[in-house]
Amino acid sequence: MRIVSLNAWGGQLHEPLIPYLVDVDADVLCLQEVVRAHDTNSDWLIYRDHGVELSQRANLFDELKAALPDYDAFFLPVARGDLFDGERRVFSEFGLATFVRRTYPIIAQAAGFVHGEFSADGWGAHPRSRNAHCIRLFDYERGCPMTIAQMHGLRDTAGKGDTPARRHQANALVDLIRQVKQDGDRLVVCGDFNVLPDSETFEILGSLGLVDLVTSRGHDDTRTSYYLKRPRFADYMLVTSDVEVIDFDPVAEPEVSDHRALLLDLR
Repeated sequence: MRIVSLNAWGGQLHEPLIPYLVDVDADVLCLQEVVRAHDTNSDWLIYRDHGVELSQRANLFDELKAALPDYDAFFLPVARGDLFDGERRVFSEFGLATFVRRTYPIIAQAAGFVHGEFSADGWGAHPRSRNAHCIRLFDYERGCPMTIAQMHGLRDTAGKGDTPARRHQANALVDLIRQVKQDGDRLVVCGDFNVLPDSETFEILGSLGLVDLVTSRGHDDTRTSYYLKRPRFADYMLVTSDVEVIDFDPVAEPEVSDHRALLLDLR
């Protein structure tokens, strides 16, 4: 089985992004920062926030669904706010997307907020709401279920250090996983956590027997050349000891976001 986690960066690198997600041939895609707009025929919209302008692919989720017809697709927005087509405001939703190859049926799932709550009338104040999605699928080849969860951790303008809000989000993620995971399930947890490697997040997730593959295997960079700041940690992939890791790679090339894709091959 192949699992890929990626912060899609609103589809800013749309041209290489879509072919990569098709060609990587993952069984499960866990994507953060996915956009779905309403009432627009434009391919691109602009996100504006305190002098910052970022291009966003207007209907990235629908484009991914069209490119991945053999997958069950789930979109889980955290908020609906304004993007701009010139000076015209366009309602747009922003959040997580999970794609699962249909040969792996989903037999249980849960989604919920690990920070804040859904906002229907704007993006909200920083740190903005964040959510997580947990699925339990059946692996016909092994004849048993496994559980996979993804989270987009809150962004704090003060940095990636531990805060009470980040402690709460880690505990909320554990609670969400426990709603879905059954005894004996292999477990994979991934996403853009927006924390540093020494975060108490990993101690809290360790209560589920999870170990991070990024730091434990000596990787020190999960960002691409489009990200110019330090530190260069944001994305993580954690597994329990019963997951047989065949290969794990924070993918340096191709660059399809300001985050690297995390690619896990497992048995």
